[in-house]
Amino acid sequence: MNILRRSCNVFLRLRWEGIVLDSLDKTIISKNLCTPKTSSLRPIHTTGTKCDLMEFFDDEKNWGTEAIKVGRAWKKDELRIKSNSDLHKLWYILLKERNMLMSMEHEHQEAFEPFPNPERLDKVKESMHNLEEVVIERNKAYHELETGETGIVPSKQVINQLGLTHFHRMGEHLIPKYVNKKWREKHVHHDNYKETKVFLALLEEKNKVIESKHRKGLRQHVLGLMRRFPNLDLEAVKEKFPEVDVDKLKDLDKARGHWLP
Repeated sequence: MNILRRSCNVFLRLRWEGIVLDSLDKTIISKNLCTPKTSSLRPIHTTGTKCDLMEFFDDEKNWGTEAIKVGRAWKKDELRIKSNSDLHKLWYILLKERNMLMSMEHEHQEAFEPFPNPERLDKVKESMHNLEEVVIERNKAYHELETGETGIVPSKQVINQLGLTHFHRMGEHLIPKYVNKKWREKHVHHDNYKETKVFLALLEEKNKVIESKHRKGLRQHVLGLMRRFPNLDLEAVKEKFPEVDVDKLKDLDKARGHWLP
């Protein structure tokens, strides 16, 4: 092995000095030293077969079918017993499946055809949500064990300069907030400003109008159901529309249809 290494060094030095070797010597040296063995370059991989853009579409055997047999969503108890590596792989499998289902749903909408088993997309989203919850649980447990904290960025409800409540994620600052003028101008609520009071009053009035329209729409909807269906189950209506006083509406003339009692 040392003799072959020295021969290769001699060959490289002669090439650098401009000396031309015989074709036989070049062939021998290049074949034995300068090219690795074929077995060391043999590609070894365990990935699946690549299907180009067809990965975004369902299997061709499922095209045109009305029903496709699928399983249920992944449960949290099943995901908790898996390793981090398995969860990482499963996340990308679910992500790939979600992209495929969304592509197929779009194609069926473009062709004005019903999408078979639309609950498949809901099951995939539920599985991804459960997987994310399991990962968050593990991160919390790890940080609590190492540092005594959850590791999640703390947050709270704060009031901005317009008097509106919003969700604020806390962070580190170089100076305290009572010294930070920029932070106080953005997060401190100015109760004494006339413009702020007028804005909050108008906003409250707008929200009341929207809520009133919503209640009126539900009331008209329930009246319409009572007119069309004389044998309507009122208990089911009360359960579905708790904001509507069904007992009061059933005695109105608008709730009676065009039929004889």
